[in-house]
Amino acid sequence: MSQNYTGSNSPLIITEPYKELPANRYVESVSDSRQLDESEKNGEIQPFLNDETTPTLSVADAIAQMLVNLGVSYAFGVAGGAMASLWGALSNSTIEVLNFRHEAGAAFAATEAYFANNRPTVVFTTAGPGITNAITGLFAARGEGAKVILLSACTSAPQRGRWAIQETSTYTLPSGGIFTSGALFNYAITIESAAQLPQIFRKLALAMAQPGGFVAHLSIPTAVQTSLAEDIALPQLDVSPFPMTASFEAIAKSVELLSSGPFAIWVGFGARDAAAEILELAEKTGAAVICSPRGKGIFPEDHPQFVGVTGLGGHTSVLTYMEEQPPLRTLVLGTRLGEPTSFWSSALVPKGGFVHVDIDPEVPGVAYPHVETFGVRSDIKAFVKELLQQLPDAPHFTMSLPRPEHKPIEPAPDVDYPVRPEVLMAAIQKIVVEGSDAIVMAECGNSFTWSTHLLQFAEANRYRVSTGVGAMGHAVTGVLGAALANNSKAVGIVGDGAMLMNNEISTAVKYKIPAIWIVLNDARYNMCHQGMKILGLKGADATLPPTNFAMIARGMGAEAIVVVRESDIEPALEQAIASNVPFLIDVVIDADRPAPSGGRNKSLAAQGVKSSPAKSATKQVSFPMV
Repeated sequence: MSQNYTGSNSPLIITEPYKELPANRYVESVSDSRQLDESEKNGEIQPFLNDETTPTLSVADAIAQMLVNLGVSYAFGVAGGAMASLWGALSNSTIEVLNFRHEAGAAFAATEAYFANNRPTVVFTTAGPGITNAITGLFAARGEGAKVILLSACTSAPQRGRWAIQETSTYTLPSGGIFTSGALFNYAITIESAAQLPQIFRKLALAMAQPGGFVAHLSIPTAVQTSLAEDIALPQLDVSPFPMTASFEAIAKSVELLSSGPFAIWVGFGARDAAAEILELAEKTGAAVICSPRGKGIFPEDHPQFVGVTGLGGHTSVLTYMEEQPPLRTLVLGTRLGEPTSFWSSALVPKGGFVHVDIDPEVPGVAYPHVETFGVRSDIKAFVKELLQQLPDAPHFTMSLPRPEHKPIEPAPDVDYPVRPEVLMAAIQKIVVEGSDAIVMAECGNSFTWSTHLLQFAEANRYRVSTGVGAMGHAVTGVLGAALANNSKAVGIVGDGAMLMNNEISTAVKYKIPAIWIVLNDARYNMCHQGMKILGLKGADATLPPTNFAMIARGMGAEAIVVVRESDIEPALEQAIASNVPFLIDVVIDADRPAPSGGRNKSLAAQGVKSSPAKSATKQVSFPMV
């Protein structure tokens, strides 16, 4: 019997797939087995072992079946000779294998696929550059809180240190951090024997049931992939997802602090599964609600109690609220309050400090170490449910709250060229956000600030940005994973710099993934260009040669259109939404329109970034001859 992982609200049943056993029993070995009939062999679940006399299952096959039982549906990667056996095993399992053009794009897609369907995903790479190319995307997966498993090939033991092709060993790569647990991987191991599989399986199963993200790395030597998994019985585990709940004392103290005066609610991405409970809490108490950029939509942005987005691309209405109607305390739910969310601004600190709830006990108090903070370690949904039961019905703090500022768009000039970014965002709001159910992703840079500032979402899990790593190419390639796993349209709002750096249009065409790219084409790394100008830094070149992205996309087999006039935006968006194939809209925008990223520039200035002194006042520096 076997049952796959089906999401955060379903139990994770891990069983040896051809023997019925009592629930919650840990099995070290299986003495009897039976052959499956032909229909079972062709079904979704296959055994780890045939009968004991003819073991034919390889380690690669066992790993593939292990991943199926963990609930993995998709594997994204780039193949190579060193992992041919593993690639073949994945391809012959029920996992859908997608061959990408670059490992970083595969890792970004795997990250976004996880957030789209809440099922763990796999990234596969060959040895050497396969691993190093994937690291940026895996770094983002860790920072975003995804559940991703990297399968990589490494050099077999007899060949290590002998200059094997793409040698991957401690002779060529640092062991710490890549092949061991640490800042990049929650769990990492090199599989040298099939005998390790039961314990690895157990660790992964338990990790997938825990709240929060988990990024693992299983490195499998080429020779081990084809070795037989003889006499190996994977453990039977009955692991239901278990929320981390706060203690009675923590709930009582939170109730005491939040009942002593008006409080605000600061919503972060970690609260995405508690949207209904947070709405109920806000309406019960009258609390003002603000959110991080990644938290957009968890609390409806059209709700009268929503004040605005904080941080990068955020709204000045939040500062107006904190100045004119300051709460006594702020209940922080699932955000680290890092620079992209707060810029560490003292203006966002209430007089009574924070009640900060997070599953990571190291988060509360880090962003504002000198502010009084009552930290609570808990799953957000479980905490808010308990809080709703314990909070008294009164007092109810109701005020007329500031609303996010949205300046009316000026009439189009006589020649509506190039496109003003705010006009583009208004059209995206109408056609994509309100007119479809597509997931919307924004790339780092000005794409991020325009989208975060001007788009409005009334439901959770419709908007995705990366704030921690903020890698260029994340949304450009991640949009494939989101569209695939959500089985619907996904739209990436991206810059031309990111589109040139790392795109997977060819991959989307191959697998008929309905991804849409809206390229803000201004022939610049424009956040850098505008930021340098604001900071008074001169001489640096952030320009790009003009690029016709529609021509590139059509050359790869996608549909595409160039938009240079504002009157053509809505028809182009409607055409993209109606299309059944990958679609790119190349929008030539006004490069000089200042993006709403002033907070970022102020933060950089506060950290010491400033204009260079005039050349005449600069002392000549002499370097020694070497």
